Amino acid sequence: MYAPILEIDTRKITENARKLHDFCAGRGVELAFATKGFSARPEVIRAALAGGITRFADSRLKNIAAAKTAIPGLHYLLIRIPAMDEAEDVVRWADCSLQSQIEVIRAVSDAALRAGKIHPIILMIDVGDLREGVFGMEQLDEIAPQILACPGVELVGLGTNVGCYGSVLPSVENTKILVELRDYLNSKYGFHITTLSGGATCTLKLLEDGLLPREINHLRVGEAILYGEDTTGNRFLEGYHQDAFHFKAQVVELRRKPSVPIGERGRDGKGDIPEYPDRGVRLRAICAAGKQDVAWAALTPTLPGAEMIGASSDHLIVDVEDCAGQVHVGDWMDFRCGYMAVLDATTSAYVKVQLK
Repeated sequence: MYAPILEIDTRKITENARKLHDFCAGRGVELAFATKGFSARPEVIRAALAGGITRFADSRLKNIAAAKTAIPGLHYLLIRIPAMDEAEDVVRWADCSLQSQIEVIRAVSDAALRAGKIHPIILMIDVGDLREGVFGMEQLDEIAPQILACPGVELVGLGTNVGCYGSVLPSVENTKILVELRDYLNSKYGFHITTLSGGATCTLKLLEDGLLPREINHLRVGEAILYGEDTTGNRFLEGYHQDAFHFKAQVVELRRKPSVPIGERGRDGKGDIPEYPDRGVRLRAICAAGKQDVAWAALTPTLPGAEMIGASSDHLIVDVEDCAGQVHVGDWMDFRCGYMAVLDATTSAYVKVQLK
């Protein structure tokens, strides 16, 4: 039965992992490889292990459980604030977790005590991106003594996240906040905080430029290893593979059509009102895959001259006017994948994954 294909080149992932691991280790920074972007497939994890990665991170406990079952002995950090109802599973599967809400921390503490454990946590600090984390000194002073009153957890680190919601870029100023708050908490409350998790792939630019505060000793990185890309920083990483993941779908229609829809228009399948630039009549290829399979905007056709136009739930539409007659019905079109494309493709029940 037909299925679009996600092709994974594990050799390139190993090489990216080794390059980044060696770079960060030489500067005193430990990496936690984020596996959520490919649904924690064991083949990709093994490729990262071969590149020297020893710590892993994921936002989904289901992924962590599956990965640790497939590869016993993995060390995993849970990087999404858990729900209170997940407390038992957090303690069971995660070796450490990011936390920000005292009610959840209490639930995890209680679950840890029932399991006869002390669960390490990293408290998230919101430095301006306005996603998760304690915001400001008043909130910090409110939560700190309450964490001390939770005997089933140990506060081992502080972390921050930028770029994912508010598109805030990491800076010397907003990463240094972690250093200042570590010193404050250790001094005032007697914590022994040793880990400062300064962000994700987008924070690498500070490290490359020698600007990352030397006390920042931990990063949660996925995109750099998987795609050699920093989307938030709008750059590709020099010397890294950008093509470890390819999406392939078969052409099922090839016709010349106007570039602007004809007739009164409402909203599209997502409820949006899209705009269509008038480029005249163009040759368009329709491929047998769609939004149910992959995030089309994160696909880049590898055929010179081809250009993504859009997608519906089941169809990818590609402008092939400038491809000099190289596209035919039945051909498999090839696309380089960005982060969201792989995230969707590895969670779709309709995409076949092949290792190269």
